Amino acid sequence: MENIITRRIGLDDLEKLQKIGRKTFEETFSESNSEENMRNYLEEGFSKEKLTAELKNKDSEFYFAIFKDEVIGYLKVNFGESQTELKDSKALEIERIYVSKEFHGKSVGQILYDKAIEIAKQKGSEYIWLGVWEENPRAISFYKKNGFVEFDKHIFKLGDDEQTDIMMKLKLE
Repeated sequence: MENIITRRIGLDDLEKLQKIGRKTFEETFSESNSEENMRNYLEEGFSKEKLTAELKNKDSEFYFAIFKDEVIGYLKVNFGESQTELKDSKALEIERIYVSKEFHGKSVGQILYDKAIEIAKQKGSEYIWLGVWEENPRAISFYKKNGFVEFDKHIFKLGDDEQTDIMMKLKLE
């Protein structure tokens, strides 16, 4: 798909971020989770307070994917102490890449992923890591295609449901 631009998200984009975040998380996970767990996560995980704190964090960055003035996806990366687990100063974590369902298969995820690689190289990162739900074969396949390998697992709690994420990493040249 042509003419997709990426741009850094600021505090003035909070409502757009909240909207795309809730929409894409629900599209991705609602079929596999209880209504109550989803409702609670969407309210808490994408609350204005939580997103404001994340946007103000100097070691995290968000980027929109925009097509014809419409936000169609987003990326969140973390460095240093902001990483959800490893907290390695030589690493960059891709915490989130989400794309609206109607744009799946149109290279939007790849564009956001390429942005993460660009940021990692600018920061001098030695590797990139992420966690992906073991029951999300589409995402696992995407990351393997891009050279990521599995190195560990961790638990992600969605409400009262404990889910296993596969941790993957990519060593940068």
